[in-house]
Amino acid sequence: MTVGLITLTATQADRLDKAIAALLPELSRSAAQRLIAQGRVQVDGVAHDADYRVQPGQTITVDLPAPPPEAPQAEPIPLDVLYEDASVIAINKPAGIAAHPAPGNLSGTVVNAVLFYAPEVQRVGDARRPGIVHRLDKETSGVLLIARHEAALHALQSQFKARAIQKTYLALCVGHVRPEHGVIHRPIARDPAHRRRMAIVPGGREAVTEYSVVEVFAPDETTDLRYALVRAHPLTGRTHQLRVHFASIGHPIVGDALYGLRKDALTRRLKPRHMLHASELTFVSPASGREVRLRAPLPSDMQRVLEELSPLSSRDQ
Repeated sequence: MTVGLITLTATQADRLDKAIAALLPELSRSAAQRLIAQGRVQVDGVAHDADYRVQPGQTITVDLPAPPPEAPQAEPIPLDVLYEDASVIAINKPAGIAAHPAPGNLSGTVVNAVLFYAPEVQRVGDARRPGIVHRLDKETSGVLLIARHEAALHALQSQFKARAIQKTYLALCVGHVRPEHGVIHRPIARDPAHRRRMAIVPGGREAVTEYSVVEVFAPDETTDLRYALVRAHPLTGRTHQLRVHFASIGHPIVGDALYGLRKDALTRRLKPRHMLHASELTFVSPASGREVRLRAPLPSDMQRVLEELSPLSSRDQ
């Protein structure tokens, strides 16, 4: 792809992001939107939002950045290490940090931090996300495994594939989840109408979640909307599985901007990240052959949200 300043001439009236994607076929519309948001696009010398309507003959200037380096770089970012041995490092990932670099998020990730902490991980697996055995969404906190060598990566991936690794999450959901113990068995695939989202799609990949309600809350006396702290066990590992599954039964996770409810009063008031935490994980260490059980304490931001709520008495439930 060309790098640097590109001058284009609009040929028809259209949204700015669509016009750029049409004139530069190597750019997707979402990539064009990112460039606009970064201030790298001007129309007749003036910056505009993505929905600005350009007119035929106007000059669009696009500053295309150089592509990122193929291999992520080590960065001195602190890690909360829960466990490590010769084969694996297990961390408590904070919310807001991505597992590995991706377009628009090239540094400040778990991979960058791990490469500084354990440089040998650079040679493990995919060069763009070395050592990553599984992933957590950027806003999800909790236990994450990183393999220290290639054999450990394959051994841990095999455990995931065989569903031998036990994962437990805590999720704060909108509404009183019923039944309070259940299984959500609904297939998941890319949403055909919204490519950033996953959805329940007939013929999609099998997805199974077991769950149990830990506690039920009501936020205050002015609303009937209840909340439930749920312990969830995903038996499969689909993208956004818990978020999609709980939204599909009418109980999206609090703070979920992609699958949540805008009318959720708690989210409107506190504006939290999505309240999902990978609290426990059990696996067999490739180094020792022994079972390792890990637990990540509830993070302070999720604890603060729970403290805003009042438990329902048994008679209210």
